[in-house]
Amino acid sequence: MAGTTLPTPLYGLYQEKFGFSELVVTVVYAVYAFGVIGVLLLAGNASDTVGRRPVLLAGLAFSAASAVCFLCATGLGWLYAGRLMSGLSAGLFTGAATAYVMELAPADGASRATFVATAANMGGLGCGPLLAGVLAQYAPWPLYLPFAVHLALVAVSAVVLARLPETVRDRRPLSTVRPQRPGLPPRVRSVFAPAATASFVGFALFGVFTSVSPAFLAESLDVHNHAVSGLIVALAFFASTAGQLAVGRVGVARSLPLGCAGLLGGLALLAGALWWDLLALVVASAVVGGAGQGLAFRGALATVAAASPPDRRAAVISMLFVVAYTGISLPVIGVGLLVGPIGLEGAGLVFIVCMAVLVTAAAGYLLRRPARASA
Repeated sequence: MAGTTLPTPLYGLYQEKFGFSELVVTVVYAVYAFGVIGVLLLAGNASDTVGRRPVLLAGLAFSAASAVCFLCATGLGWLYAGRLMSGLSAGLFTGAATAYVMELAPADGASRATFVATAANMGGLGCGPLLAGVLAQYAPWPLYLPFAVHLALVAVSAVVLARLPETVRDRRPLSTVRPQRPGLPPRVRSVFAPAATASFVGFALFGVFTSVSPAFLAESLDVHNHAVSGLIVALAFFASTAGQLAVGRVGVARSLPLGCAGLLGGLALLAGALWWDLLALVVASAVVGGAGQGLAFRGALATVAAASPPDRRAAVISMLFVVAYTGISLPVIGVGLLVGPIGLEGAGLVFIVCMAVLVTAAAGYLLRRPARASA
C-alpha cells in the first residue's frame, strides 16, 4: 500500500522534468483509482476462488511493475502505466490481504487482526509519501531511489508471503472467477446513501491531499521541502488509522455522524488554509479531516455490512468501495480542470464547497434517521 502513494511528493519534480500541467498531475493520480475499481468489479472475489497467496503474489507483481515503470520513466506514458499498475495491485490487495490476516490470526486474536489490517492499510498509505519525501529531500536520485527501495520491500514481502500457509481449502481454477455485479437490496438503500456519501467525501479529501497539496505548499506557502510535504500527506492517513481505531470506543452507530462532523471540520480548515495561506491550517485539516474519514469509513462499512443480507454482503461492500474510489478520482480531476481558469486556490475552494454540501446532506439525513449497525 505504501507503493500506491509513493509518488505523491515527487509530482512537482516530474512536472519540472516533463513539463506538464496541474491537470495532468490529477489525471495521473486518478488513473490509480480506475485500476482499483476495475479489479474490484472484475476480480474482487478472485482470492475466494484461487486462494489468497496467488492473488497477493499477483498484487506484489503489479506493485513491482509499477516501481519499474517509474524507474524507467522517460515520458508521461510511463507515469500513467505506473499508476495503473499500482491501482491493479491495490485492487487485488483490498479484500484478499484483509481476509488473509483475519484467517491467519489465532482464535483469540480477532481484535488484533483487525488492528493489524487497519494499520497496514492506512498506515502503509501514510508511509509512502513520508518515505519518498525524506529520500527525495535528503538522499541522491530523488526520482529513482524511492522506487528502488520499494522494489526491495516488495521482494522481502514476496519471500515472507511464500512461507505463509494457504487458508482457502476449496480452491478452483482461475477460469471459474466471474465478475462481481454490485447491487443494492431494497433494505440496504436507505442506509447505503449516507454511508456512501460520507465515504465519497472522505476519499475525495484524501485524493486532493495526495495529488495537489504538494503543489499548493510549493506555490502558495513557499514550502519546497519534499519531506515536509510528504509528512503532511502522511498525517492524513495516520489520523485516519486513529479514527478507525476509535470506532471501538465511540461505537459504530455514532462513528458515522461523528465522522461526517470531522470531515466538515477538515474541509473548513482546508478552506481557511487556502484563503489565508497558513501552513498550520493545512496540518490541522490533514489531522481533523483524516480522523473524520477514518471514523466515517469504518462506520460506513460496519453499517452497510450489518444491513446487508449475508448472500449479498460482498456485492454491497464492493459497491461501497467503488463509490469511495470514484471519490478519489473524479473530484480530483475536476480540481485539475478548474486550476487553469481560476487558479489552485479557487479550484480548491470550489471543491470544498461541493464536498461540504454533500457531507452536510449526509449528516442531516443521519440526524433524522440514525443508522444502526451491530459491532
